[in-house]
Amino acid sequence: MKRREFLGKFGKASLMMAGAGVFDTLWQGCAGRLPQEKWNVVFILADDMGWNQVRYHHITSFYETPNIDRIAAEGMYFTDAYAAAPVCSPTRASIMTGKYPARLHITDYIPGNKYPFAHLKTPQQARALPMEEVTLAEMFKAEGYVTGHFGKWHLNYDKKYKPGRPGDPGSQGFDVVLTTVKPKPDADPEKDAHHAIQITEHALKFIEDNKDRPFFAYVSHHVVHRPIMEQKDWVNRYKTKPRLDNPVHNPIMGAMIERMDWGIGKILDKLDELGLTQKTIVVFFSDNGNYKKLQDQAPLRGGKAMVYEGGIRVPMAVRWPGVIRPGSQCSVPVISNDFFPTFAELAGSRLRVQPLDGLSLVPLFHGGKKLARKALYWHYPHYHRMGFKPSGAIRVGDYKLIEWYEASLLGWPHQVDLYNIKEDIAETTNLAEEMPQKAKELREMLHAWRREVGAQEMEVNPQYDPARADLPDVGWGK
Repeated sequence: MKRREFLGKFGKASLMMAGAGVFDTLWQGCAGRLPQEKWNVVFILADDMGWNQVRYHHITSFYETPNIDRIAAEGMYFTDAYAAAPVCSPTRASIMTGKYPARLHITDYIPGNKYPFAHLKTPQQARALPMEEVTLAEMFKAEGYVTGHFGKWHLNYDKKYKPGRPGDPGSQGFDVVLTTVKPKPDADPEKDAHHAIQITEHALKFIEDNKDRPFFAYVSHHVVHRPIMEQKDWVNRYKTKPRLDNPVHNPIMGAMIERMDWGIGKILDKLDELGLTQKTIVVFFSDNGNYKKLQDQAPLRGGKAMVYEGGIRVPMAVRWPGVIRPGSQCSVPVISNDFFPTFAELAGSRLRVQPLDGLSLVPLFHGGKKLARKALYWHYPHYHRMGFKPSGAIRVGDYKLIEWYEASLLGWPHQVDLYNIKEDIAETTNLAEEMPQKAKELREMLHAWRREVGAQEMEVNPQYDPARADLPDVGWGK
C-alpha cells in the first residue's frame, strides 16, 4: 500500500495514532540517537539571500543582520553550506524530502521555462512536489508535533493556494498555514510588500498558541527575491552608508534584509519570553545565492541560476542550546538534503524514507569534524532567462568540477572546469588541463550519480534555431 493510499484510507488523524509499528511496514525504520524530550524547531528560510550578506561571515559590514548573527553566535555557523540547486523550488523540495532535486525531477523553479529552439532540449520536470513524497511536516506530525507554514511555498504547480488543495502546504503535513507570494513590480513598498511583517506575526502567534506542545515552524520569507523594494526610510538609512559604489552593496537589499532580521529578532525574543529558548532549535538558511546582476557575490563567483559557488553556497546557522557550543564554526560541506534526516533524528523519529540523499548533521552539532560521504552533487539541465547555461557539478573534498552540458553533448571544447575550492574560493583558476586525471575521476562520479538517481538528461535539439535560441517558451498553463 502506498503512503498516500494509506493516508486516504485512514486519514491524517490515523497518521498520528498509528505509531511506528504501522509505518515500519511502509518505510524502513532507522533509529538514531533519540532525544530525551521533543525539541521545538523553528526553520527560517530566506529567498535568494547571498552567502556574503550576513555579517557573521566578516565579508562586509554593509548589511545589518544582528539577529541572524545572534543565532550564529549562540550556536554554530557553516562556512560551506550548500543549497541543492541554484534556484528556489528544487532546493525547497530537497529541504522537505531529504532528496536531491534530480531524484525528484524538480530541477528548476516551478513551472520553469522551456527554450524550444536552444541547442539542447530541456527535460519535462515534475509540475509539483509529488504527493507520494513524505515531507518534513508529515514526519514531525507522526512524532506528535503541531506544524506551521508561514510564507513562500512554491512547490505546487501554481501559486493560487487554497485550503485543502492537493500540493499546497495543508495537504503536505502542515496544520497551520499562511501562504504568500512575492509582490508585483508596482506594489507599494510602504505596505509590507514582501509580507515580512505578516509572516513574522503569524509565526509569533503560532509559537504562542503552541507553547505547551512540540512544534515545527517553517518561516519562509520572500526576502530578498525580486522585485526588490522596502519602505523608503529604511532604504534611505542604507543610502547614507559609505562605499555605495561597491557592487556587493545594495541599499534596497540592505533594507529588506534588515526588515527580515527584525522579524527574526521578534521570534527569538518570543522564545525567550515564553521560556522556550532552551527547548527550541533555530535554523537559518537560504534557498540559493543572490542575483549577481543585483548584488555581487564576491568573493564567490557567479550567482543565482549558476552552479558556481555564488549560486549554491549559502548562509547557514543553527542554535541548539545545551548541545552546540556557542560561537562554533563548521567547515564540513553540508547541503539542504541534510535537514530531513537531521530533524528526524532530533524529533526521535524511527521512521526514515528510503532512499534519502541527506545525512544527519547531529554529529557535527556535537563537534564532529566529518560526515560519511564522498561527494555533493548538482544537476541543472535548464537554460535561464538571465543567459545562464545548463550545467552540473560535483564537490569531492576540496575539489569541485563543473560540467557544461552544451559542450559535452555537442562535442565542443571546454566541457568541464575543475577548481580547488579551499585554495580558490572565487573559482578563478581552472585546473582541468593541469589535472586531467582528477577531472576525469570527478566527471565519471558525476555521471554515475546522475544514473543512480534517475536524473533527467538533456538531449541535442533537432529544432535548434540560432535566431530564436534565447527565446523562452510560455511554460505550462497556456
